[in-house]
Amino acid sequence: MKKIHKLVQLEKIANGVRQDIIAMLVEAGSGHSAGPLGMADVFTALYFNVLNHDPKRPGWDGRDRLYLSAGHICPVRYAAMIRAGYGKPAELKTLRKLGTRLQGHPALAHWPAVEASGGPLGQGISVAVGAALAARMDGKKHFVFCVTGDGELDEGQAWEAFMFAGKKRLNNLIAIVDRNNIQIDGHTEDVLPLEPLRDKFEAFNWHVLEVDGNNIEQVIDACEFAKTIYEKPTVILAHTVPGKGVDYMEFDPAWHGKTPEAGEQAREALRQLRSLGGQIEPE
Repeated sequence: MKKIHKLVQLEKIANGVRQDIIAMLVEAGSGHSAGPLGMADVFTALYFNVLNHDPKRPGWDGRDRLYLSAGHICPVRYAAMIRAGYGKPAELKTLRKLGTRLQGHPALAHWPAVEASGGPLGQGISVAVGAALAARMDGKKHFVFCVTGDGELDEGQAWEAFMFAGKKRLNNLIAIVDRNNIQIDGHTEDVLPLEPLRDKFEAFNWHVLEVDGNNIEQVIDACEFAKTIYEKPTVILAHTVPGKGVDYMEFDPAWHGKTPEAGEQAREALRQLRSLGGQIEPE
């Protein structure tokens, strides 16, 4: 896919993705708001600048793989993918509808381009680690990306996978942690403290980068730098604002798994996002 390098254009696409997310969730009447809104900049950076992929050939063997371990934030992935050419905008209205491609968690049977089905937290990184190891054994040159939430790092399986990847020095693996500090039960540091998170990853033999996950330029630079690390896997701790762009959602754990109500609540969210610009279509 032709990459977009103009930062202003990428920012407009990201804000368009946020507007798509609100419209999708209101139409569905259920789903997660905070995480998808917070990760719109990361997914815009991935699909419009970082990943080597081709929407016209979603199964192309040379593509970079992107696994979404935090499957509940899939609305942001669906919106970014469709804007990148994987479907028509009208399909966004089918989120969580029976029999459609846009299920409440990624479903490989419905949409092979999502790489793996998602849902059980903590398992996606294991799938990505296996894919990275297989790629290296097969002599493949693509990169494997995995997006995880910080709340799912409460899962022991995630750390088994991180430990294995560090041991195997999987330098073709790049994990991105959505470090928004909330999960369904509250703030991460109240539920089960993760800090010092950087030290934990370094102890597991990962190269660690930290960025403002709502700064597209920082996300792109970190991903490109991660590709140059040859002796170990890399994790990018992307510090994001949950509910980014909608003031009544930002930083509030209550919006982790809640959808804005149709009517004034939804209109206000869209009003705020539209005031920031967006809805630009990629060239």
